[in-house]
Amino acid sequence: MAKKKDPARDTQAGEPLEKQLWKAADKLRKNIDAAEYKHVVLGLIFLKYISDAFEELYAKLKAEEELGADPEDKDEYKAENVFFVPQAARWSMLLSKAKQPDIGKFVDDAMDAIEKENSSLRGVLPKVYARQNLDPTSLGELIDLVGNIALGDTKARSADLLGHVFEYFLGEFALAEGKKGGQFYTPRSVVELLVEMLEPYRGRVFDPCCGSGGMFVQSEKFVTEHQGKVNDISIYGQESNQTTWRLCKMNLAIRGIDSSQVKWNNEGSFLNDAHKDLKADYIIANPPFNVSDWGGDLLRTDGRWQYGVPPVGNANYAWIQHFLYHLAPNGQAGFVLAKGSLTSKTSGEGDIRKALIENNLIDCIVNLPAKLFLNTQIPASLWFMRRNRSGHEILFIDARNHGHLINRRTRELSKEDIQQISDTYHNWRAREGYKDIPGFCASVPISKVAELDYVLTPGRYVGLPEEDDDFNFEERFTALKAEFEEQLKEEARLNEVILENLTKIKLSE
Repeated sequence: MAKKKDPARDTQAGEPLEKQLWKAADKLRKNIDAAEYKHVVLGLIFLKYISDAFEELYAKLKAEEELGADPEDKDEYKAENVFFVPQAARWSMLLSKAKQPDIGKFVDDAMDAIEKENSSLRGVLPKVYARQNLDPTSLGELIDLVGNIALGDTKARSADLLGHVFEYFLGEFALAEGKKGGQFYTPRSVVELLVEMLEPYRGRVFDPCCGSGGMFVQSEKFVTEHQGKVNDISIYGQESNQTTWRLCKMNLAIRGIDSSQVKWNNEGSFLNDAHKDLKADYIIANPPFNVSDWGGDLLRTDGRWQYGVPPVGNANYAWIQHFLYHLAPNGQAGFVLAKGSLTSKTSGEGDIRKALIENNLIDCIVNLPAKLFLNTQIPASLWFMRRNRSGHEILFIDARNHGHLINRRTRELSKEDIQQISDTYHNWRAREGYKDIPGFCASVPISKVAELDYVLTPGRYVGLPEEDDDFNFEERFTALKAEFEEQLKEEARLNEVILENLTKIKLSE
């Protein structure tokens, strides 16, 4: 199906609107840390969105007062899935006070008032505008800037444009924060690749470590771009970081996506699974790499470990089995994992991987290029798993040479990269138009994977390209160095476990 053009990509003077806005907002940041400033800016964009939607419906109800409509009745807005905005919190009111020295207090009060009127937003909105490090003049200028984003647009276009700007700003703040930014944001090109390969047209979409909600936004975007119905998908999520969960709730609300099943608890998905009975049609996730303090010592007999008990010192194979536990009988999962998970044999991980392969659950493995992620230099891979697979082959794709640098430290995949990788996967699944390409992709029988000791590294199977004149030594050296450092960490963890066990034995003697 053909894709629709994104109206939010309009440009002025040859530069996309969102980039112009980012430059202007960043200039007003001055000495405020990006981690703190993002809540200031994103909160205002959200406030503008809900105020625009409210005021459009308010005007319609005002015109219908003689027919019995009441523009101050909260139920009128609830019926139209629009947040009710009390008078003191409406954007026009804030705009009229933007030049006053106590504008920060007005905005904080507006956020409080909106939360009181809308139960789904309680505990979500930022109240950071009256802090001393935020200059009232700069805040007033920021309100003027945000106020002009979708001025004069219809509700539908206003929501789309504000949602696009919100998403773009999330990415820019993540870049500005660097390593810390990666904790709440999965790079957009990685999310797009996951969604394009999974194609979540309809059903339940689940992300048990959902960050700021990028997987959900992209899934919804995928459906609309392919002329599907957004109501055909429902989303379920969980996030352990409350600040990140708040960003997620705003990110989804500004897109008009129901977030009632996106839960927060500080224990996380392993210790406190908020969706115990959920069987999802699609699972899309980017769990944190190689987490050692995931509570594994408390879960040794958990029912999710159907293919082997994951090690206490690394959550990678706990995540895999958590995903599988929540998959419907015909469900599919696509997720990011550290590349070390493709070969690791530490504390039984090799045995779990063998069981996954022999049970015919692994569909495709994609080796990703270096420098895609903001918070780690650890090489990463994508895993695609499916229940009810008919074939007994695994598709391996080596995409290490794909992508381009957007700055010295960060790489992203282009639209062409994403299309090539996802088309290869879909052609392979359809058994139509697919062929092995040396150095890039290979369809491999499970029996051959078994011969290679159940190692899932794509490079072992795709071979070398017929012509490899563009070998990037620096990139390959960086990747190998990161792999080596990761192996050293795994060995150190194993040594710690051995030492701890020896100490326990001595103490028991």
